[in-house]
Amino acid sequence: MSLVNIKELLSTNTGTEGSLLIVRKIHDTIIDEAQKALIPRDEASLTLGPSDITGSSYDLNRLTPNTMSARLIPEGTDIAIDQVEYTNLNIKPKKYGVAIRITRELMEDSKFNILQNQIGFAGKRLAENENTLVITALDTAANTVSGGAAITIANITRAMQYVEEADYEATSLFVGTEVANDIRNIDTFTEVSKFGSNEMLSKGFVGTILGMKVMRVSTNAGMTTTSSYVTDKTQAYVIAEKRPITVEGFMLPAYDMEAASITQRIAVSALRTSAIAKITTS
Repeated sequence: MSLVNIKELLSTNTGTEGSLLIVRKIHDTIIDEAQKALIPRDEASLTLGPSDITGSSYDLNRLTPNTMSARLIPEGTDIAIDQVEYTNLNIKPKKYGVAIRITRELMEDSKFNILQNQIGFAGKRLAENENTLVITALDTAANTVSGGAAITIANITRAMQYVEEADYEATSLFVGTEVANDIRNIDTFTEVSKFGSNEMLSKGFVGTILGMKVMRVSTNAGMTTTSSYVTDKTQAYVIAEKRPITVEGFMLPAYDMEAASITQRIAVSALRTSAIAKITTS
């Protein structure tokens, strides 16, 4: 035995982890990434599943607000003719997905089932993609409030006013991380004497503002950090899912690989843009 090997046996100072008597411990599980804050599905006005969509697309018939009027009819004259009008909204789900390929050797040598782990993360990425589609739909808001460097209560109430002027109810407020920080710095929501609650101090966030449910949405899931949206959850947007998240496993013998395809067919569309108001800050 060489002098170097003898030293390595006797001293960790000259040894290498994983060799000879010096053990290198590898944690048995992977440390997961942080869970992203996504908009819950129950915030959609309508969620259509595969059984609802028999073809490649889905048509929604919407009543046009404020059509048909009752008029004063002078005695002996014809009654005015009028009618409620309708519009059509066609929603066509598109396919999103990712393919995963793992060599047989990696499957054999790995400390855990790496293919299953990858499939799990693919499902998370598709959920985040759905959240991005929701934000894209919210960006079609009929009205936008342009704020300054930080959001103000006046910005929020003006957005609520836009929604209410169209006869909808402001039920939800989605905010980016910078807007969430702005809200934490509004003393009305932090001082118990003004707000009547210590929710901000105890939880770090106000769950309800001016009757609206407040939700912080992750910047890494399609949300612009300086944007926020006021919506009426009964009228704002619709989700059409032709194919739920689906996993198809298969083999690639020529490459000695195990593989999987994870796909989803989905579309998100604004139902009534007047039921959405966007607030932008800098």
